[in-house]
Amino acid sequence: MLDLTKIAKAMQGISQHLTLEAAASRQRLDLAQQLLVAAHAHQIELVERQQKWRDRILFSAGTPVEPLNTCIDLPIPPRVHTVIATDGSQIAPNHHEIAYCYLLNIGRVVLHYGQNRQPLLDSLPEVFYRTEDLYISRQWGIRTEEWMGYWRTASEATVLAELAVSEAGAAGGENSIQNPKSKIQNWVAPSVPTLAMVDGSLIYWFLEQLPIEARDRILPQILEAWDQLRNAGIPIMGYLSASRSSEALNFLRLEACPHKVPDCLAYCPNQLEKTPCQVLDPLRDSALWTIQLQPGQRSTLWRSSARILDLYGSHAIYFCYVHVGTEIARVEVPAWVAENSALLDQSLGLMLAQVQKGYGYPVALAEAHNQAVVRGGDRARFFALLEQQMIKAGLRNVGTSYKEARKRGSIA
Repeated sequence: MLDLTKIAKAMQGISQHLTLEAAASRQRLDLAQQLLVAAHAHQIELVERQQKWRDRILFSAGTPVEPLNTCIDLPIPPRVHTVIATDGSQIAPNHHEIAYCYLLNIGRVVLHYGQNRQPLLDSLPEVFYRTEDLYISRQWGIRTEEWMGYWRTASEATVLAELAVSEAGAAGGENSIQNPKSKIQNWVAPSVPTLAMVDGSLIYWFLEQLPIEARDRILPQILEAWDQLRNAGIPIMGYLSASRSSEALNFLRLEACPHKVPDCLAYCPNQLEKTPCQVLDPLRDSALWTIQLQPGQRSTLWRSSARILDLYGSHAIYFCYVHVGTEIARVEVPAWVAENSALLDQSLGLMLAQVQKGYGYPVALAEAHNQAVVRGGDRARFFALLEQQMIKAGLRNVGTSYKEARKRGSIA
């Protein structure tokens, strides 16, 4: 039980701290604007320097593919369109429950606008109970709970691709959006403009820390799903609310670098404190674009330089920031979407419409989350159903541990 009286005493002084932090943030923001203007003046030179010294730079900085002062109004979406989304939730394994197993629940949403078609709102549950499912990650030193989250990410992508392929087959396709400069051959867009969305980043940073064998069980499955989306002509987009990324601001560190070249390994080796170019920390990208963009506008398009993207093949990730009215959202798309200007504009327009319909957050993602989430009552019913199946199979002494049973009640 939370003692609010003690909490009130512990919070004394927090307002003063936040006031000082706000003043410091404003100073950093002013400096960021100055660096942005200076970097724009010789942007090409900075990009060339970044590419040349990429292997010597110790921080991840996005690469702008448009002028740094870009502010583009997003187009009005077509009246007839479709939005697809998936999200996942889980019940983690617990040795104190009646059986050691876990459940993944993938929420599925397909929303049709202007088509007089019923939406799809449901979820796909999957139970993992076999020994090879529960303990396969132990060989790589990965806890089952962590592996469950990684596998859920891959499942979300797979289910999203299945929905897209099904939708493309139902709606048919025509070459409605073509880009003569696109490297994608035999690319066909669906007759109805369609967007596939996921909550969060398309850059799976956690893969960097995984052993190769473990990573090869996750990433190829995701990339295969993205290939299916590309073949179906349905763009995929990652939507990040309250993004903490600083990839764009990290590019400005090249402008702030006091050395002739950005050779971090030579000039700033083993730096435990802030390096000379870290003049904007802990400022985030969204703070800068808040004062650069008007509602309904997007920022410069950037190519992410995350190391893990070297394994993505043709699916390099691009991102931009969009003023959706309530916040600055980070939006990520694969290269085949970013390189098709018509498809990118259409996708961003559909995304903005979703945010407006969802009162500040894409309605398709919110509904996918609601379909996926496992609440307390759902968890209890899941284990009750599991108990019934175990008893039916002839197992005895089925029940939770004494610890778990005791924690669920109180004598106070």
